[in-house]
Amino acid sequence: MRWMKSIGAATIMLVLMSLTLSTFASSHKLVLTGSSTIAPLAIELGRRFESLHPGVRVDVQTGGSSRGINDTRKGVADIGMVSGVLKSAEQDLQAFTIALDGVGIIVHASNPVTTLTNRQIVGIFTGRITNWQEVGGHDARIILVNKAEGRSTLESFLAYFQLKNSEIKSHIVIGDNQQGIKIVSGNPHAIGYVSIGAAAYDAQRGVPIKLLTMDGVAATVANVRNGTYPLSRPLNLVTRLPPTGLVKQFIDFARSKQAHDLVEAQYFVPVSVD
Repeated sequence: MRWMKSIGAATIMLVLMSLTLSTFASSHKLVLTGSSTIAPLAIELGRRFESLHPGVRVDVQTGGSSRGINDTRKGVADIGMVSGVLKSAEQDLQAFTIALDGVGIIVHASNPVTTLTNRQIVGIFTGRITNWQEVGGHDARIILVNKAEGRSTLESFLAYFQLKNSEIKSHIVIGDNQQGIKIVSGNPHAIGYVSIGAAAYDAQRGVPIKLLTMDGVAATVANVRNGTYPLSRPLNLVTRLPPTGLVKQFIDFARSKQAHDLVEAQYFVPVSVD
């Protein structure tokens, strides 16, 4: 009997220890979901934050800004990643800008076209212009790459050019920036729009794409920084309630000078509250 009681006590102790460790692990894990534009930066921020806070794990998942909004509201994610200004219907959430980015038009690096006016861009995306020759390029059919519903890059593009998604005559619909870059880099006649940061990052590493000058303004990080590029947007971390504890620590870190080099490495413009 004494032996059985001893085994029982040991088992109970192991169960209690397991529960304690499980509680510790869950309270030291951050889940971020949402914007594919922000995700690569969030991953790097997470790695550095983990190194500064041993025992903490940062889990970053994509799926688009709309997922970030929905997951944050439901409590599935601790922090949502949202590219762009929150809409009026999203003002129940707390938003914290960690960087600035732009939305740029990309084509294959071999395409002779280097600049488009706003009118030409609208003409191409609504199907009124269907051949590159009409805008100074080769005699070739334009392959139009559009973003899927729920992507904030799509919403930014449509809002700026005052278009409805139903007006876009797309041939290919993609989700994240990397899908768009992959398609355009593999098709000399394709055109799409993605994060300037994502495009500049890949172009610098030899991916055969280029950002077009839009209505006379080059799509560069420098022009996003100085405010001259018209299609710019904030990159936000959002929470359901005012952040506290580990969530607040992560957001404060992401907005601090400690993270500037990580932001700039992704070709975004840092925003600091230090």
